[in-house]
Amino acid sequence: MKTIIEADDGKVIPVLTMGPISITPELKRKGYGKVLLAYSLEKAAGLGYGAVLFEGNIGFYGKCGFTYAREFGIRYHDLPEGADDSFFLCKELIPGYLDGVTGVYQTPQGYYVDDSDVEKFDKGFPAKKKLKLPGQII
Repeated sequence: MKTIIEADDGKVIPVLTMGPISITPELKRKGYGKVLLAYSLEKAAGLGYGAVLFEGNIGFYGKCGFTYAREFGIRYHDLPEGADDSFFLCKELIPGYLDGVTGVYQTPQGYYVDDSDVEKFDKGFPAKKKLKLPGQII
């Protein structure tokens, strides 16, 4: 999904966000996640996008070339100074794309939905027990 970095110098830097990569438990640890990610990043680069930023687990995404967004000078929107930002990752698709850029990543507006709309949507599915699984951020 398209989004932006609001740079400290006033520029707007177009970037992408995505995720999470999700693999059914019985197929985990077989390389499918890496294949899906590599394919997605290849397509994004082919479209001319310079960087991808998102929330994720460095244990997985770090093996695929992602690093902490803070290393690029990019801050997560609404995150207080000094708060844990180890979930916020970045990968340049065009080397040097973020050189000299510092600023704030903005979550795409399409990610924001009204809780009552979510509740109505969820009622269309059979009830499920909510689980917290390893690798989940929230």
